[in-house]
Amino acid sequence: MTDHADLTALFINSSLKRSSEPSHTQTLMDVAVDVMATQGVRTTTIRAADLDIPPGVQPDMTEHGWDSDGWPAVQAQVMAADILVIGTPIWLGDKSSVCTRVIERLYGYSGELNDRGQSAYYGRVGGCIVTGNEDGVKHCAMNLLYSLQHLGYVIPPQADAGWVGEAGPGPSYGDDGTVGLDNDFTRRNTTFMAWNLMHMARMLKDAGGVPAWGNLRPAWDQGERFDQPNPEYR
Repeated sequence: MTDHADLTALFINSSLKRSSEPSHTQTLMDVAVDVMATQGVRTTTIRAADLDIPPGVQPDMTEHGWDSDGWPAVQAQVMAADILVIGTPIWLGDKSSVCTRVIERLYGYSGELNDRGQSAYYGRVGGCIVTGNEDGVKHCAMNLLYSLQHLGYVIPPQADAGWVGEAGPGPSYGDDGTVGLDNDFTRRNTTFMAWNLMHMARMLKDAGGVPAWGNLRPAWDQGERFDQPNPEYR
């Protein structure tokens, strides 16, 4: 079996609740955490609501008028991780406001480059976990996974998992220690997601990341066009 012990994974839970309160999203995220940890992956979980994360699309918002900013420390952990999994509850059919802020702050670092001249996020893989008691898992996953790939993350097959109960007010994932825990579809997808993230992270790490030719911003700025035809001369 492939060794994953040198991989690291960061899980960001964007529940509206702080860590002093139980989180349904965390309950499902922990399934993926356990799968990865069993394979030796070093995992870290952050509850975004615990932190002072101001809105904005800059790496450090204290340079733009805010008194404090807890995001730069999170960003350092993001950049140290091979795998990023973002978890969110569903509210009004969409990801949480905290999750939107996390994506915006990730976006604030997208202008940074790695030592090859690619987006700094290249060579990493991303996935998502979604929970709620209303429809919207696929909508939220679509939004999150698109956002991550646009920033430079590689999205493997089956990179999302979620659970929603019966439409309308009712129990959420993990309530009473039983709700949803035996749902085979959710168990399968969460397990497949965890393994596919590890497989893709292993492949990228062994390959030294995404090949650089064809996606180098400095080279493009200097006039290299990587075989892109100029319509003016067709």
